[in-house]
Amino acid sequence: MGETDGNGARKVAAEARNRVRFEEEALELSDQVYRVARRLVSTREEAEDLVQETYARAFRSWRSFTPGTNLRAWLLRILTNLNIDRGRRKQRAPDEQPLEEGDYFLYNKLEATGDGGSDEDRVVERLSQNDVVGALSEVPHDFRDVVVLVDIGDFTYADAAQILDIPIGTVMSRLHRGRRILKQAMAESAVGGDGE
Repeated sequence: MGETDGNGARKVAAEARNRVRFEEEALELSDQVYRVARRLVSTREEAEDLVQETYARAFRSWRSFTPGTNLRAWLLRILTNLNIDRGRRKQRAPDEQPLEEGDYFLYNKLEATGDGGSDEDRVVERLSQNDVVGALSEVPHDFRDVVVLVDIGDFTYADAAQILDIPIGTVMSRLHRGRRILKQAMAESAVGGDGE
């Protein structure tokens, strides 16, 4: 009986070591996961929430990760699935506050700061940093996920297909369409900015 207890203790210890190793490797990727999350949603707070949810789910289901496979792709698959779920929830229960207020806050502030040089400079600086994020928010979820993974996350078509669980052909067509929508949104944003 003592031998069985010894084996059980060794098994528990090995599992604990594996879990710690998994968590350490996953956390080393947190900057990359956040970078992708930041491009998928419109605010830092949403990105932080999405990353937190991703890691909570990853740590809960760590046993389903196959060691030796692509941990980054596995984490980003969780991230994109959570983001898709969030998008569906928002469609079913739209926010009580209109999106326009958040979307146009910087624009309105810029307009309101007539001669206030330093304030205006800060707003313009923030605006230019958020141009891509703002334009990405114009791209529908399905296309945005592919653009973010391939163009920002530097994933191959095959990796993106695996993360999103769609065929490579679908990745390619969504990427093409998503890039077109993104370019159009950025062009409209640039024209709108110059019109002042």
